[in-house]
Amino acid sequence: MANVTIVTAFLLLGFSEVQELQLVHAMLFLLVYLAALVGNLLIVTITNLGWRLHTPMYFFLRHLSVLDLCLISITVPKSIHNSLINNRSISFLGCVLQVFFALSSVFTELVILTVMSYNRYVAISHPLHYEVVMNRGACVKMTTASWLSWVLSAELHTASTFSFSFFGSNVVGQFFCDIPQLLTISCSPDLLSEVVPICVNVAFDFCCFIGIIVSYIHIMATVLRMPATEGWNKTFSTCLPHLIIITISLSTGFFAYLKAPLDSPSVMDLLLSMFYTVVPPTLKPLIYSLRNRDLKVTMGKFLKGKFCTREKSLHISHLA
Repeated sequence: MANVTIVTAFLLLGFSEVQELQLVHAMLFLLVYLAALVGNLLIVTITNLGWRLHTPMYFFLRHLSVLDLCLISITVPKSIHNSLINNRSISFLGCVLQVFFALSSVFTELVILTVMSYNRYVAISHPLHYEVVMNRGACVKMTTASWLSWVLSAELHTASTFSFSFFGSNVVGQFFCDIPQLLTISCSPDLLSEVVPICVNVAFDFCCFIGIIVSYIHIMATVLRMPATEGWNKTFSTCLPHLIIITISLSTGFFAYLKAPLDSPSVMDLLLSMFYTVVPPTLKPLIYSLRNRDLKVTMGKFLKGKFCTREKSLHISHLA
């Protein structure tokens, strides 16, 4: 029998072997992470404190920002830390946690985005039924179902992936622990128990994407029938950036999970993975805040220090 070494830790792929370039990567990732952190935390804070923003759209947006914070916080800080100390290792438990939280965040976020597109469709195409269809109870149920279903799915995926044997190579061809790269270095002969669920989830994600596209098509068709040109510009300027971000993140994610694994990962694989783990959490706060008048006004009051007093007085008068 040949001696084998059980893997107790993994080595993540770095963006460069040169120490100076690693420091540059760490600084760039730190700036991106801070931008995503500040942007998403601002949205969560503003939508919580502003009573005018206690509507279904901002309720879902708040959950979306929490998911973005979770996704970028589970992947980017570890990569920054490894670049700063010139060490690519991650513990077995750390790798398990990365896989679980990354999958939970990505899957739940896609369902929330689908629900948000449906919310916009009802608001624009069926405004008279909006308060009945999108009442608070329905919003809470849809959000809870999104979180629970995909957390359970991520738990099953994670347990299935790490039930395989890992011995010999422990180099993960990615800057974070991701299932396709882990399956590549797995020594288990039968990978169908994990490949089949991946294909099922990809199919479900594609169905969500189709649902989002159909919702936006109905929204645009409804807006085009309206006489006011201002409404057209507002809707298109809001919907198109959302669709672009969703398309980029989903297309790169599909490509990463469905393409044939390579023995030697390329820099292109690293760059593609950034488009579904780093770019969306950073750009979404800009898209949702800069193109939303209510959010900009409330955020302006908050940053000027006039928010709490003004909102409190308005809330008291509203209750009275």
